[in-house]
Amino acid sequence: MEFSNSYELLILLREKNLLKNSPKYWWPNVGTFEVVVGAILTQNTKWENVQKALNKWKIENGELRVEVVASFDVSYLAEIIKPVGFYNQKAKRLIALSRNILRDFGNFESFSENVDREWLLNQKGIGFETADSILCYACFREVMVVDAYTKRLLKKSGYEFESYDEMKEWCERGILENWDKIKSFYEDDLNLCFARFHGKIVEFMKK
Repeated sequence: MEFSNSYELLILLREKNLLKNSPKYWWPNVGTFEVVVGAILTQNTKWENVQKALNKWKIENGELRVEVVASFDVSYLAEIIKPVGFYNQKAKRLIALSRNILRDFGNFESFSENVDREWLLNQKGIGFETADSILCYACFREVMVVDAYTKRLLKKSGYEFESYDEMKEWCERGILENWDKIKSFYEDDLNLCFARFHGKIVEFMKK
């Protein structure tokens, strides 16, 4: 594929109709604590395994709520999320994160309205991609998530970046500079555009 900026890449991906069977924002159950859990569980793990862990969780405990996770014993949570890689480590981190959310924000609603990237990056086990996934899909912020698929796609087309943030900035810039041309496709919602753009890249590269 040939493109000179991220806007042109988005247009090329739009033509492929990659998200026709996906939820509106591509990531399932956006705006909920489940996104936070999923963003951590999916680190170094196939999404299919994350889905198995989330389904097991819901059967045993119902809806994923921060208050419930904060009260879990590490060994119990590790057993629930066993389908994912590094489940002991992730169980510890999810419980610590849940307790920190309650300590600093009181509840998930306040967290999603007030959290910032710096707070997330200060949490053990949360890097740039996980932080941006939480901001984009759990908190509806105007943030583009870039990942290994993005890096691979851009590298194949001759674009290489020094850092995660440099690649993210490149992806966001082309969209922002051409927003007037595409905003009607995305209900004038930049968050929706970034969410679906990231989804399109992932689905394209999986194919």
